[in-house]
Parts: sequence; structure tokens; C-alpha cells
Amino acid sequence: QGVKINDKHIEVIVRQMLRRVRIKEVGDTNFLADDQVERWRFEEENQRVMAEGGQPAVGEPMMLGITKASLSTESFISAASFQETTKVLTQAAIEGKIDYLRGLKENVIMGRLIPAGTGVGKYRSVKLKIEDPEEVMEEPEPVDENEAPEGTQAPVSEPS
Repeated sequence: QGVKINDKHIEVIVRQMLRRVRIKEVGDTNFLADDQVERWRFEEENQRVMAEGGQPAVGEPMMLGITKASLSTESFISAASFQETTKVLTQAAIEGKIDYLRGLKENVIMGRLIPAGTGVGKYRSVKLKIEDPEEVMEEPEPVDENEAPEGTQAPVSEPS
């Protein structure tokens, strides 16, 4: 159709399509054979097991279609916003799922602060320390709306 798409957009889409891993060998992890887990959870569990001196799991990346990748997210709110809303919400209710609102999309849907930039938990409680209180600017004095600043005319009120 003649539309140019930057490579970074393709990379983001492919990354989402490859974000799940199928467990081939469980090792000493808590996974089951043929489990389909998020890549970050797979890596986190393997790091935990290796730190304890255990055998890590072996997995292979799964290539999911765009629709399937969007629906297989851990957040049912995010999945419901994409397609098959009734089916996703019904399944979540039946399974008693809890959405921990960890991603950007589900936080936007719920009207909450997004977990990015200053919205990241570790930055929410940052307190600034003022080294020299003398350098702090004083608040400007309030301006009376009926007084004009020096060198200008006062506002003219229209006759009633």
C-alpha cells in the first residue's frame, strides 16, 4: 500500500510474538513439561534455581500470531481490550483470575499511573533534598487582577 514502516515497529511486534516459551525440560524449576510461560518468568525462575545450585529448565521460543500473542498475555484486562472481550472476561471470572496491573495498557484502561518513567514504583517515593535553602526561590506575590503591572494600563471595565 506504499506505507513505509520503520524497523523498530516490526521489532516490537516480533518481540511480542516471541515472548512466550514452551518448557521442554523442567530441571529443578516449578514448571511442568509443555508449560507455556512468559519469557521473563522463565528467565527469572532459571536464575532463582541456578542461584540455589539447581538444574535450570530448558525451553524453546514459541512464535504466536499477533492476535494469539495479544490474547495470551497475563493481564486479562489487556487481553479483553484487544478482541473476544466477552470470552476473555468470562474465562477470567470462571478461573478467578486477578490482574495485578503491571503493564502499561491495563493501567491506562483503569485510569491509573502508568508503570513508566516517574510512575515506576521505585521513583514514586523519591524525596528531594535541598542542599542550600538560601538558593530556593521565593514564591511570587499574588497579583491583583484589577491592578495593572507597571508600564501598562489597568483593565477597563465595561459600563453596565
